[in-house]
Amino acid sequence: MAYRFLHTADVHLDSPLNTLALRNPELSDLIGLATRRAFVRIIDLCLDERVDALVLAGDLYDGDQTSMKTARFLAEQLHRLHVAGIRTFIIRGNHDALSRITSELVMPESVKVFGATSETVVVEQGAGHFPIAMHGLSFAKPHAPQSLLRNFALPLSDAANIGIMHTSLGGSEKHDLYAPCSVADLQQSGFQYWALGHIHKRSVIADSSSAIVMPGMPQGRDINEDGPKSVSLVTIEDDRTVTIEERHTSVAQFERVLVDVSKANDWNDLVADVSRQLETLRSTVNSNHLVARIQLHGANPLAWRIRRDLDLMRTEMETRGAMIGDVWIDKIHTACTEPGMERGGGALAELSSIIDGDVLTSAAYKQELTAIADELRGQLPAELRDIFGADEASFRSLLGDYAREGSAEVVARLRGGQGE
Repeated sequence: MAYRFLHTADVHLDSPLNTLALRNPELSDLIGLATRRAFVRIIDLCLDERVDALVLAGDLYDGDQTSMKTARFLAEQLHRLHVAGIRTFIIRGNHDALSRITSELVMPESVKVFGATSETVVVEQGAGHFPIAMHGLSFAKPHAPQSLLRNFALPLSDAANIGIMHTSLGGSEKHDLYAPCSVADLQQSGFQYWALGHIHKRSVIADSSSAIVMPGMPQGRDINEDGPKSVSLVTIEDDRTVTIEERHTSVAQFERVLVDVSKANDWNDLVADVSRQLETLRSTVNSNHLVARIQLHGANPLAWRIRRDLDLMRTEMETRGAMIGDVWIDKIHTACTEPGMERGGGALAELSSIIDGDVLTSAAYKQELTAIADELRGQLPAELRDIFGADEASFRSLLGDYAREGSAEVVARLRGGQGE
């Protein structure tokens, strides 16, 4: 008899959305509830597909959350699975390693939360059918610099072995190393399926003997988690072959929209060009809502006005988004230039070249910019300081973006004022 389960990770229930809240409270409310709504979709999918189990591979919560509203919500949803005879297997990742909810919440007896010591749960499927061995291990602390693979028990020879682990594998962009291990080591472990978590981008590595799956996250929370989000519906057949189906779950999908406005003759053309691209993108997105970050580029005589009136452009796009249907605007950026600027003509073109080549790259300028940002960040409440980036790399990158945008704004306004 085939064994079917749903595999997901990095749900980050009720995680705070500080930057969105500052820009657009209504959008923040939508995305703030999206993780819950996506989780309900996961439970609905388990029930609709009549799976045998739900596997949650870490970071169910975001940090040391203590909200009993979150606890009650989770208990209610897992109880739905319990009533249907569907088991739940949970491990803790780096974000929820210390969560009091996981440790204090009374779970239905059908829920297994693996501890910091590796355990194996054998699920018998009845006479004549192969058993399932669920191997799980949770993070004991928020950081796990060493591989956890050696702590797992050996696979059971007569069972289909499923390993549940939170790991960065060999590392990934935007993700620090956590419980690192290699794909080759997992392939040689003898497990039929590795249910992984931690990296928010989906990946599937499968061959005839094993499958190593990072399902991504079921719901993005900001533009850095853009693109469609999903879970994995897994079937282990009687011959131990593994079938993996991707099922989309996100309520709101973040997308970056790059719009070339070089052919727009006036403001109305400009608005129409952006609107058409938004409408085209919306038709390809299956989620209930599209949250777009728009980047305008190209040489256009309106470049200075575009920079000056980005707030008006945002209002235009918000109106068009409502007309298209459930399209939200995260931000609008511009990299538009005046015709001729790229050829180096005129005093302002020379000024722009000096700023880009000498000022923005100088150590003194970077030091001064960092000092200003540090002072401003220090005046913010602790819960808002991630606006400047959650780590040193993102902080430096963000400052660089602000510096380039600011210098382009100055040059554009000078050009608009002089009529060049």
